Amino acid sequence: MKGVLLVNLGTPAAPTPQAVKRYLAEFLSDPRVVKLPRLLWLPILHGIVLRKRPAQSAKKYAAVWLPEGSPLAVYTRRQAEALRAAMPDFRVEHAMRYGEPSIASALSRLQGCSVTVVPLYPQYSESTTESVADKLPAGLRMVREFHDHPAYIAALAAQLRRHRGRHGRGGKLVLSFHGLPKRGGASYQQQCLATGDLLRNALDLGAGECMVTFQSRFGYAEWLQPYTEPTLVQLARTGTRRVDVFCPGFVADCLETLEEIGIGAREAFHAAGGSEFYLVPCLNDSPDWISALAAIARGSG
Repeated sequence: MKGVLLVNLGTPAAPTPQAVKRYLAEFLSDPRVVKLPRLLWLPILHGIVLRKRPAQSAKKYAAVWLPEGSPLAVYTRRQAEALRAAMPDFRVEHAMRYGEPSIASALSRLQGCSVTVVPLYPQYSESTTESVADKLPAGLRMVREFHDHPAYIAALAAQLRRHRGRHGRGGKLVLSFHGLPKRGGASYQQQCLATGDLLRNALDLGAGECMVTFQSRFGYAEWLQPYTEPTLVQLARTGTRRVDVFCPGFVADCLETLEEIGIGAREAFHAAGGSEFYLVPCLNDSPDWISALAAIARGSG
């Protein structure tokens, strides 16, 4: 029997400071995520970050929490359920790198299967993809990236076409990817730009109609640029009245899309003089994405 394990980043179990603190303690303790020396970072994490940030983040989670739970958890679970129906010859489970369900518990449910692990990160980075690999036993097949997979690009294009069918065509399409520190982020940046180029070509957009930016900067180091929110502010100040923002690197809506972009960046765009701001939903459990996931998991083009 063959099996597929979908792995996403993770989420707090509840939009409360206590739950967020538990999640952040695990997430930010991963040396793949924060590469500072442990003797320097851990006192900062436990003495400063985990004292202040959980309450702030809990409010943000509460603003986007769904009746069924965290958006990331809800959509990842739906993806697994839909993929299970689309691949009846496979057993399908999902897990989170941080939090629940754990990778170990999901693998136990796939015991006896020849497992393919699909980290739900289209563009490879050490802080995401390799962090998943750290938790896997030797010998499992893992999809390391799919940033240029034709089915993934087609699913992104279909999502944007659906959005434009409902809301018309915007003045500027901003493709916002999760950021990384500039040092060591060159290959990841190249994959994000490649995804952007492929998507622009699929939609037959001119170079001036679409741009790639990077969000979710953390800390004081220089991260990949241009930064998303300052770019949106500059667009508004220079006369762009409408923007459509799409996050191709996130295959499920989450805090970074719904709150950081859908609330925070939207407010900044409007405050700078912009009129219309649309956040295009992530792929979530759209049929095109489930078909793409099946192709990616099977190793077909």
